[in-house]
Amino acid sequence: MSEETPAVPALAVLVSGRGSNLAAIFRGIERGELHARVTLVISSRADAPALDIARQHGAETRVIAPKSFASRVEAGAAIIAALQEAHVQAVALAGYKPILDASVVEAYPNRILNVHPSLLPAFAGGMAPRPQADALAAGVKVSGCTVHIVTADVDAGPIVAQAAVPVLDDDTVESLSARILAEEHRLLPLALEWLLSGRLSIEHGHTWLAPVSPRQA
Repeated sequence: MSEETPAVPALAVLVSGRGSNLAAIFRGIERGELHARVTLVISSRADAPALDIARQHGAETRVIAPKSFASRVEAGAAIIAALQEAHVQAVALAGYKPILDASVVEAYPNRILNVHPSLLPAFAGGMAPRPQADALAAGVKVSGCTVHIVTADVDAGPIVAQAAVPVLDDDTVESLSARILAEEHRLLPLALEWLLSGRLSIEHGHTWLAPVSPRQA
């Protein structure tokens, strides 16, 4: 008797902008590097280009704009309802600008990943291109990106993975951002695969990655 094929985990992606990291997630799935299906894309803006990317890949889309709600708590409740309706196992923040209400984090503990364009904890708390601009202003020689578990504290959750890029003498915010973004596109799908495959564990504020079993290889 053959073994049953395990169900492909359902993933939701929250976006606010152009959707380049969302596109990277879809590419990872198409290449067989990320074993997941994007069942829902939630945007904080009705005009976000990321919504077109989602529709091109057949994913359900929802616009949940925080400004349409009386409070962050109410917006959080709407997000939770949408995620539960889509039966998702994990959530990716891919260029999502609003700060999630704590209720969303509590509903999906250690199941929400964010990608940030700096080597956290350095240059936390801002959206691109602010971290890149801050890195140039500080004169650092190395920058990069971080994928981390989302907690109630902004950009302070356990670090899952990081990628470093050199800061060149003639860098502009645009050129440094492009170099970092290429690493974001590689790192986010990889970290999501670790999470959804069960290889990632979190203990005492630190993440641990189990080795690949022969069946997973």
